Amino acid sequence: MAKKKDVAKSVKQRSTGQTESAPEVIVDFVFDDGLFFVAIENIGQKPALKVAVRFDKKISGLGGSCEISALPLFRNIEFMAPRKQIVTLLDSSASYFGRNEPTKIAARISYRDSEGKEFETTIQHDLEIYKDISYIPKRDVKKTLPRLE
Repeated sequence: MAKKKDVAKSVKQRSTGQTESAPEVIVDFVFDDGLFFVAIENIGQKPALKVAVRFDKKISGLGGSCEISALPLFRNIEFMAPRKQIVTLLDSSASYFGRNEPTKIAARISYRDSEGKEFETTIQHDLEIYKDISYIPKRDVKKTLPRLE
């Protein structure tokens, strides 16, 4: 009878083509306190080398003044340690949605492991899910909570 851990490992290998000891790099859009961030993270157990991210659409941030998708950060990260995360500010959600920036975005991530094995994955994102989220900016929480009581 297979152990639970062995079954989970074989399922992960089948679904991702990777083993638990391989690098695994993801790109995520993080919504926090009305702000959008773009995060690149190696969630794997081994270093990732020559990490590159290609977005299927141009992504402008910082009030429309900067093409975030063209930043050197996304062109080449020579070495990304296991569990390392790099985060950059994209924009406020109000500004981003107000300019009708793309909400359906695909991020194609390519990288290598230390033995030269190449990996590539595409992650689909839909930022529309954040459009109607209510939030209280942290700086206003103390002022708002007494009014809600």
